[in-house]
Amino acid sequence: FSGDSEAPMEQMILEGIRRGLRTMCFTEHMDLDYPEEPGLFEVNTESYREKFLQMREKYQDQIELLFGIELGLQPHLAETHRNYLNEWPFDFVIGSTHLCKGMDPYYPEYFEKFSSEEEAIRAYFAETLENLKCHDDYDVLGHLDYIVRVAPTKDKNYSYDKYKDAIDPILELLVQQGKGLELNTGSFRYGLRQPHPCTDVLRRYHELGGEIITVGTDAHKPQDVGSYLDLASEILQLCGFKYYTIYEKRSPEYHKL
Repeated sequence: FSGDSEAPMEQMILEGIRRGLRTMCFTEHMDLDYPEEPGLFEVNTESYREKFLQMREKYQDQIELLFGIELGLQPHLAETHRNYLNEWPFDFVIGSTHLCKGMDPYYPEYFEKFSSEEEAIRAYFAETLENLKCHDDYDVLGHLDYIVRVAPTKDKNYSYDKYKDAIDPILELLVQQGKGLELNTGSFRYGLRQPHPCTDVLRRYHELGGEIITVGTDAHKPQDVGSYLDLASEILQLCGFKYYTIYEKRSPEYHKL
């Protein structure tokens, strides 16, 4: 129901059932004012909701389905997002940074605007912090270090220690606001060595008192549904977490790992 995936919802559900999932939350990708292809990530929420309700009723005895959204945050969109969320009964809202200085790092031209890869990554983290200062109506921060997925050297030169001065303020704000952090396993499909965010960032969030962790597979195709969930569980336990979180009606429920 946006330009981010062509997979029919029912195919995703059937794959989730086949893999033994008890709960699945859809998070269609809504990125307003997206500069590269205007309108590409504007969700047809009415159609999305209608199909979701059909599927939830059809498969209610086999899997619990939840209604979510991933918002591409930009400072000037805070009020627009707030009004949008008031219109629809979402269970779960991910806030993500996909754009920095009006550009998507997915496109190589973004990195060409900076003198180094490090400068480009630091700019992204600074933009993320600014986004979170402007938004309060979201549940978790999605794929915190998404930028390394698309960086020229991916995560070869990336570590928490190298960027902790830029990352810690983000984590501290999340804890202060009572917001959660997403462990995103999509990184492994892009050839990265660790999840989004990397384990040292997850560990630091826990040290700062963060307890809300959701697990997302970033699945845009049926074959990716439920991918790397066992590994995600191992990673979270190694980082000190005892629970993961599922949101229903915007309220967190804690489940033992």
